[in-house]
Amino acid sequence: MAKTVTPLPIPAAQAMVDADTLGRFIRAARTQSGMGIHEAAAFCGVAVSTMSKLERANGDVRLSSILQVCRMLGVTLTVSAGDRQ
Repeated sequence: MAKTVTPLPIPAAQAMVDADTLGRFIRAARTQSGMGIHEAAAFCGVAVSTMSKLERANGDVRLSSILQVCRMLGVTLTVSAGDRQ
């Protein structure tokens, strides 16, 4: 029997200051799409362990994998140069 995925709310837009923030967005996007972690990993073309590491902010993940997951799940990352003085 398939496990029911409970959609989590998408967090409000905010600066990404740590891996936990990114993980919350990725998990919310996945659950909003109705996908379990195994299904999302297959859809994004990454290992389940990679998806889990991203969502839990636990362990190192290649930047290319992060960008692939974000692109496939519709999570937009914005990059800007900080104001240095």
